[in-house]
Amino acid sequence: MLILNKAAGVFSKPSKRKIYEYLRSSNFHPGKAFLHKVVLGIETSCDDTAAAVVDEAGNVLGEAIHSQTEVHLKTGGIIPPVAQQLHRENIQRIVQEALSASRVPPSELSAVATTTMPGLALSLGVGLSFSLQLVGQLKKPFIPIHHMEAHALTIRLTNEVAFPFLVLLISGGHCLLALVRGVADFLLLGKSLDIAPGDMLDKVARRLALTKHPECATMSGGKAIEHLAKQGNRLRFDLTPPMHRAKNCDFSFTGLQHAVDKIITQKEKEEGVEQGQVLASAADIAAAVQHTTACHLAKRTHRALLFCQQRGLLPPHNAALVVSGGVASNFYIRKALELVTNATQCALLCPPPRLCTDNGVMIAWNGIERLRAGVGILYDTEGVRYEPKCPLGVDISKEVGEAAIKVPQLKMKI
Repeated sequence: MLILNKAAGVFSKPSKRKIYEYLRSSNFHPGKAFLHKVVLGIETSCDDTAAAVVDEAGNVLGEAIHSQTEVHLKTGGIIPPVAQQLHRENIQRIVQEALSASRVPPSELSAVATTTMPGLALSLGVGLSFSLQLVGQLKKPFIPIHHMEAHALTIRLTNEVAFPFLVLLISGGHCLLALVRGVADFLLLGKSLDIAPGDMLDKVARRLALTKHPECATMSGGKAIEHLAKQGNRLRFDLTPPMHRAKNCDFSFTGLQHAVDKIITQKEKEEGVEQGQVLASAADIAAAVQHTTACHLAKRTHRALLFCQQRGLLPPHNAALVVSGGVASNFYIRKALELVTNATQCALLCPPPRLCTDNGVMIAWNGIERLRAGVGILYDTEGVRYEPKCPLGVDISKEVGEAAIKVPQLKMKI
């Protein structure tokens, strides 16, 4: 068949996806029909067990996920041994579901990619142990994946984004700004000095007892804050954005959390409400903390863009800011960042919300990126370990701070 003749050029990028879709609709087995790369990705860095099969054209052939959110909502936070046990109970089923949906025989996989850093140690261990056993059985290459690098490169699955670009990664466990110069080439411009924004919003949601709010009972903390904030008046409470005098790109959220906690304690006294009950002013508090968080993220990101532009680290035209991670699905925060990109004449790009949270697709895609670049592919897995704490790229945050770039004041009308 002509379509299987790779030498004839039929595998050129513009037509590959259409050919693939045709073969799938004609009941061909993808692994047997194609000679191009197909990767199984496995993600267990925190509280979601996820797997996906992705090919080099960006087709998500099959995916599956088991969320632990409901369990951890009942306990008020993630308990690592509980997360570990749930991963153990579900990982084989989830991987099998992703493979079955893809209709790619395991023997036809190009490699297995798995999150090995950073994350919860007990959770990472489950994914790594399962994956090493799998690659041993299949005799396939193994690709260890840096969780934050995967988040950063997910945008290249859905959009044509060339290197370099600036990325803001914001989630429940991470907050950082980095210049992405290549598949494994990152410059770290700034990071959170304490907790991550998602963690802070979750803590505020628990302090506000939003699981007892009729509209928010089944939502994660961050989602509950975003939902309730739509009904609130952010001007009712005066919160100062953290580190407003520091001319660097680092972040801090602990001080903001403590300030909100004091407000909640005061309002409980005024309203005669016991701790653990929902305040009448909960929506206003949610709106205020969300707005302050958005302003903090926006200002540090604005400085990072100006720094990169001044140093010639981003292209003078068509520069891009990519925002990813679980908190990137917050549309209020996205609007604040859009004001920044408009002011700096940059494009704002975000993966679809389902790819912002932890998922197997981003891990598989990072495996594809690494296969293409020929970096980080292991044929011998002896000595492979997970790393709960692992920096991203080369840290130049001190240089950014020394530049002391003054950021123009933007009107945050969102």
